[in-house]
Amino acid sequence: MAAECIFCRIIRGELPAALVYQDDAVVAFMDIAPVNPGHLLVVPRTHAAGLGDLPEASGGAMFAAARRLAGALRRSRLRCEGVNLFLADGAVAGQEVFHVHLHVLPRFAGDAVRFTWPRTRPAREELEEAAAAIRERL
Repeated sequence: MAAECIFCRIIRGELPAALVYQDDAVVAFMDIAPVNPGHLLVVPRTHAAGLGDLPEASGGAMFAAARRLAGALRRSRLRCEGVNLFLADGAVAGQEVFHVHLHVLPRFAGDAVRFTWPRTRPAREELEEAAAAIRERL
């Protein structure tokens, strides 16, 4: 764990958090600046600044916990008609705390949350070239 990382400090119990779930691999707690009531963060116990630093098993544990928590949100008394999972990897992607974390966002009709981005329709050749560039580095 990193000494000054805010999420590591929460995991160690040095900072308060409204804990919802914890096991040997992850801790889940309420986001202190939620987009909707019930907004959760799922954080691996192992410090990893970005996805490339995260052990694969920790990533799987994060997703498994997020799936369980999404179900609990839907069954809870909180308003939740749908769920988004969101992970920002890197500053340009919107990551603000550099300890990998997965947002579990309860959604409902008419909420203010918007995920919008420009869409393009590249030629098939461009898609094939991009796929090849990625495959080369797997």
